[in-house]
Amino acid sequence: MKTLTTLVLFASLSAPVIAQQKVEDHSAQHPAAAASAADMVGGEVRKVDKDARKLTIKHGEIKKLDMPPMTMVFQVKDAAMLDMVKAGDKIRFTAIDDGGKFTVTEILPAQ
Repeated sequence: MKTLTTLVLFASLSAPVIAQQKVEDHSAQHPAAAASAADMVGGEVRKVDKDARKLTIKHGEIKKLDMPPMTMVFQVKDAAMLDMVKAGDKIRFTAIDDGGKFTVTEILPAQ
């Protein structure tokens, strides 16, 4: 009986450690996803211009681009992004400075 009690106690104490290792291993496999989520900015689509492959977005501060909140026009990395949104949609997005052209690289509906 003492052996069984020891095994149960050991199993119950080691389970949180094993679970924690699995969580840490998972996040280590996807550091870009965590970084991408941190880089996302909230905004509202003001205009979609499919012909020019551009979005006008009223956005919050974009820290990585040292850009204050404003409304501006962005190019999109992939024209298919333009089919995902319409004027008035609340979004979260990631943008980069691509040689002086501010480009949206990822876009998601705001939650």
